[in-house]
Amino acid sequence: MTAGKRVKLLRMGRNQVVRIPREFELPGEDAVIRREGERLIIEPARRMSLLALLATWGPLDDELPAIDDRPPDPVDL
Repeated sequence: MTAGKRVKLLRMGRNQVVRIPREFELPGEDAVIRREGERLIIEPARRMSLLALLATWGPLDDELPAIDDRPPDPVDL
């Protein structure tokens, strides 16, 4: 485990912001934060594959409207 380092807490509007030192920098643009007791754990967000995302979706319960499927108008080339 890496040694701890004191960091600065800032306010941006109604949010509290943690200034992360360069040696603790996370890759990417997103992170996941969770609480374990009094600790906050910040981890890089894992990218979800398309198949994993689709597996989280349930079936559609909505009735789709009928579509008037007329033949296309003739085109003069």
